[in-house]
Amino acid sequence: MAIKIVVDTSVFISALISSTGSSRELIRCCLKGEYQPLMGNALFSEYESVMTREEILTKCPLTNAEISALLASFMSVSEWVFIYYLWRPNLKDEADNHLIELAVAGNAQIIATHNIKDFQNSELLFPNLSILKPEEIIRS
Repeated sequence: MAIKIVVDTSVFISALISSTGSSRELIRCCLKGEYQPLMGNALFSEYESVMTREEILTKCPLTNAEISALLASFMSVSEWVFIYYLWRPNLKDEADNHLIELAVAGNAQIIATHNIKDFQNSELLFPNLSILKPEEIIRS
């Protein structure tokens, strides 16, 4: 059974921008079924919002059609999770709380992010949830 993972927007966008690197490799692993990505309303909206920003599109070697195809492929292997209970761990960046809630609701073992520091000093602790950078996940 694949390890359940929440892929933060920072990782997905990094995978779009760079054809090499651990973010792209992690997305590949998800597409191959090595990890089970979880998706929710807030995360999907964030993906859509950020990936269409002009500063992202100018850095991205992919065409708009290729970006849409990659998102569609990623969504096709993602498990949609409905969040019925808001934990509000009160992270430094309020906008990241939804990632913890998605991970807890979907019983994920990992949140993949480039912003590890944003998840430190949470008021709520979830000992079975690891916050890791893509390179740490790929190496393990």
